[in-house]
Amino acid sequence: MKYEDLLLKKPIESKTYREDSEFIIKQIKDILDNQMRSGDNKIIINTNLRMGLPLENINKIAGPMLEAWAGEVFAGIRDDMNNPYHLINVEAQERLGMADIILQFKRNSDVLTGNVDVKATANDIPNSGKGPNITSFSRIRTAYVNDPDFMFIILSIKHRVYVKRNEQTKLMDGIMEVIDHNEYDLKFISDSDINYNPALGTGQIQIKDIHYITYQYRTTWEMCQLLDNKYLNSSRRNIDDFIREAKKNGWIK
Repeated sequence: MKYEDLLLKKPIESKTYREDSEFIIKQIKDILDNQMRSGDNKIIINTNLRMGLPLENINKIAGPMLEAWAGEVFAGIRDDMNNPYHLINVEAQERLGMADIILQFKRNSDVLTGNVDVKATANDIPNSGKGPNITSFSRIRTAYVNDPDFMFIILSIKHRVYVKRNEQTKLMDGIMEVIDHNEYDLKFISDSDINYNPALGTGQIQIKDIHYITYQYRTTWEMCQLLDNKYLNSSRRNIDDFIREAKKNGWIK
């Protein structure tokens, strides 16, 4: 059997999806821009290490730290009932969840949900976080079928780390400073910027270079077809593997 012979479900997103995506991304960008302008963009790490943090390995803990920082920033905005960003709910997700943070915004009479995946990259460590794993093929493919308006936002946070002597303790504090950020809707990332790595489970969707991403607007069904094409063009996958996943996850009518 060929891929073209399969009677696959074709998810159809709402007519306002692109506008909704642009709205959520703008709100996230504005929130973090304001956070940086206010100078509240640093994580201070106090240790009893006299020589300070091992900077060559700091990228190993940067991801969880910046994820927690972003979660606190968004939660602080939510707590203001009259915040100008129309953010009404923030939910931190479990460690193995597809997203790190779920954000909900009010737009006119609608409530819009963005599933945010936080990715950290070090400004002063070459290739740090450059080509991150995003999510598994089957998980994101199923999410788009179950909810054609599923919005998966990649929040790329660039940081730098330095040490500074604490005048009170006389020890060295580590400073993790957010210096830049970018937000992308996975569904609109161009074909050439998306990789498929078959090594883990059903395979991982990856970004080739998170610092240089171009947009390519497409429908949810077109995104599903793109994912399928990446999967089937892998040397480790074939149509039988795809049919097995399709039946298991309810992609076939």
